Amino acid sequence: MKTIGLCSDHAGFELKVFVRQWLENKGWMYKDFGTYSTESCDYPDYAHPLASAIEAGECYPGIAICGSGNGIAITLNKHQGIRAALCWRPDIARLARQHNDANVLVMPGRFITTEEADAILNDFFNTDFEGGRHQRRINKIPIKGLA
Repeated sequence: MKTIGLCSDHAGFELKVFVRQWLENKGWMYKDFGTYSTESCDYPDYAHPLASAIEAGECYPGIAICGSGNGIAITLNKHQGIRAALCWRPDIARLARQHNDANVLVMPGRFITTEEADAILNDFFNTDFEGGRHQRRINKIPIKGLA
């Protein structure tokens, strides 16, 4: 497994601390793109570097967290090579991997517990992309000429 990319804004920082420990407990390498405190900040400042690192092959997959998960997911998905999936339940994370080949797990830091995050992380990392008909759909996501 490659180094996992990780980022959050201030609203996702506390859950990111849990995620860092979760990754360390598994012995998995990660690169933390920030933020590093609960001081107010702007999620694009951390989402763009994470997305760029994934597109460059430096990290795979990524985990991103903000308050609702929406802002950071929207930002990540502006990148042509990113398929960021907002997951608030384990079954959503499982389907994001199986059907969408999601390469960034996004979680809503203000709306899930660490117990829920644990289950979401387990399903995301223990599910493979099914390929087949789903690959045809994935191939249609990038905007031609921008990828």
